[in-house]
Formats: sequence, C-alpha cells, structure tokens
Amino acid sequence: MSSPQTEEKMVLKLSQALNALLSKEGNKSITIMEVCGTHTVSIFRHGIKSLLHQSFKLISGPGCPVCVTDQSEIDAAISIAEREDSIVTTYGDMLKVPGSWSSLQECRAGGKSVKVITSVAQALDIARENQDKKVVFLGVGFETTAPATAAALIEAKKEKLDNFLVFCMHKTVPPALEALASSEEVSLDGFLLPGHVSVIIGLEPYRFIPEKYGKACAIAGFEPFEIMAGLLEITKQIIKKEPTVKSMYPRAVRPEGNLTAQNLLNQVFEPCNAHWRGLGEIPLSGYRLKPEFEVHDASVRLEIKEYASSPPPGCRCGDVLKGLISPIECPLFGNPCNPMHPVGPCMVSSEGSCAAQYKYDRRR
Repeated sequence: MSSPQTEEKMVLKLSQALNALLSKEGNKSITIMEVCGTHTVSIFRHGIKSLLHQSFKLISGPGCPVCVTDQSEIDAAISIAEREDSIVTTYGDMLKVPGSWSSLQECRAGGKSVKVITSVAQALDIARENQDKKVVFLGVGFETTAPATAAALIEAKKEKLDNFLVFCMHKTVPPALEALASSEEVSLDGFLLPGHVSVIIGLEPYRFIPEKYGKACAIAGFEPFEIMAGLLEITKQIIKKEPTVKSMYPRAVRPEGNLTAQNLLNQVFEPCNAHWRGLGEIPLSGYRLKPEFEVHDASVRLEIKEYASSPPPGCRCGDVLKGLISPIECPLFGNPCNPMHPVGPCMVSSEGSCAAQYKYDRRR
C-alpha cells in the first residue's frame, strides 16, 4: 500500500501531465462531467479542481440517487408515511429531503412510523416482526443498490411475506447519460463514469456515448490519483479525437460487469419511464416490479397516486444536476439553504454536490 505522500506525488504528476497536454493544444477548453456522487465528494474533499488548468472545466452531474429522486416521488413517499397502516423503512439520506408539505423526518417527529435502516435486509426483518402492518421499503438508488432490493423481493416472495412492499424509485444511469449527451443546454466533451454502477453493469452499456455522440469516457476509482488518472485518460482521448470507453478501475470493474447482480435485476424488474429531478421524464430509465412481484408493489397495493409536484421555490437543484450551474451559483446556497436547514436534496444527501461544496469548498 502506498503512503499518503506517494499518492500526493502521483496526483501532482498526473495533474501536471494533464495540464501539459492542454498547454500543447493552446490551453484547449474541455468540459467533463462526473456522474457519481462518491466522485463528487472526493473531488471537493481533496481540492482536485484547484490542480486543473482553468481551461479544464469539471462539473458535477446527476450522480446522487437521493438528489435525482423527483419531487413527486418524495411527496408520494411522505403520503405513505402518513398512513396509519404502514411502516416506512428508508436510508437516512431520505429523511430530511423536503416535500411539498412535510418531510419524512417531520412525519417521524409527529409520531408516524418511519424507521431508518442501513440495509434492505433490515426492512425484511421489520416486516417479519410486524405482520399486522404494511412495511414499505423506499427503493432509492441506481444499479448499485437495486440488486439488493431485488434479492429482498425474491426472499419475500419465497416466504410469502406479503406485508413487505417496495415503493420502487430505482433509476438506471445510461439513459440519463444519453439525455445529457444529446442535450443542447450543456456542451460536454466527455464523462467520468461512475465506479460503483460500472461494477454492476460493466462497460458495454456506455458504448453508445463515444459511438453515437463522440464523447470520451473513462471509469475511475475514488482515490484522488484514480480520479486524476481518469481525467487524464479522457483528455488524451479528446486530444487524439479517439473517444472510447476506458476502465481505469480494473480491480473492481469487469468488462461484463457483475452477472449475478444483473440476473437478480432481470428476475425482478422491468424497464419503465422515470422522472428525474431537473432532467424530467427519461424513457426506460427506471425500474418497476414485474407482474409476478405485484403483491409486493407499494404503488399497486397502496394505490399511490401520482403527485404533480414542483421543486421548492428558488431551489435550483435541477440545474445543478444538469451541470448548468455550480452549487454556489444557486441564490439559496449557504443562506438560507445549508445542511442544517436544506431547501433542496442536493444539500441534504452526503453525496449531493451542494452539500460537498458547502462542507469542503464553501469559500469559493
């Protein structure tokens, strides 16, 4: 294992190589989007942007699963929590996301049954212990967390645990990347692809990005030197005009991905259109439960209506997620919107770009 000093030298060496390439090209202007919340936090935490030439623009995209959850889905989740016959189980980041009239945290403070869990297996246990209640798991996340939800649904079906329900808000990354790659609102030269998602889906689902849209791509790990290596690889592709999909994270990402996880997803879910905060409805970018799992579908069992919800007034989380503005360009950033009193989800989630900038780079 290399020492922190060695890793720091590696980061500096890689950044110098990247900047030298840009200098050779007359300080060519390049815009790259990272689409992983863990990358976003690492970039802010380690000051990676400060090492890059000003002609190299690194912007955050829709890499935070809580942040991209649409306002209408947040309101639907709150409506479930307000029911007397239900127990809502959720990961902690969802608690403080403001809905149109309340939040899950406020529901819990008001005596409603909202339980914070760290795994969907805990939600199954709660369902086993409370068979007189409908135990609803809020399924939020990308391809990274969806396999665990699928495994829990398979187990619930096997046990005939019909009081275990899932409100499925899971989303898939490649369709969102296509929406961004084809967008006329923001001009991107390439993507730093998500490490965790790529562990599950592999390389093939991203091939359309260079082939159809001519944009460079690299998958990276989460240490600063791994991120910088990914940015250097993307820069090389752009300068050579040879866009492709390159994995700089081979110890974790196989070209074919995780076939076991993919099999779980295929057993339980089918693609559907999904609403993303800021990006709107993206075709076939979500998961819904297959008919054979309908007994566990909260949307069906609880007859959850679709809410026509709007973002909080003044909140520009949607524009941050599309890469149109940086967090500090939102007029609410810091005051009144901060982690203690968030207005939008990008300031709530630990992976949100607003929360990351507030914590590590507020002075900019």
